[in-house]
Amino acid sequence: MAKWTPKHEAPEPLEGPVVATITGGTIIWFVLFVVQLPFYGWFADHGHTWWVWTCLAGGGLGLIGIWYVRRRDAAIRWAAAPPEPDGSGPGSAGPGSTGPGSTGPGSTGPGASGPGVVSR
Repeated sequence: MAKWTPKHEAPEPLEGPVVATITGGTIIWFVLFVVQLPFYGWFADHGHTWWVWTCLAGGGLGLIGIWYVRRRDAAIRWAAAPPEPDGSGPGSAGPGSTGPGSTGPGSTGPGASGPGVVSR
């Protein structure tokens, strides 16, 4: 077999209303779960109870997805924000920083944490 080599560059990732999309999908999973609950007996008689529990699992995983994409969106917005006039914010060495590349409490260098991320 010949070694596979790409002939084209990878396309740019698609960006869109990610939070709204994940939220909409999560709502659909929970609605399907609630709609199927009155028919649980029929599903049990025919060996299809996994349909009901799949909808519940989809809704639960959707809640995790909503949490994840909201944090991702906040981190992207935080990183793209211009530095604050007082010297704090992304792209500037904030108070408590020991210089560029620092990972201290106020740093924004490599390895620094975004909003709501706890550094250890």
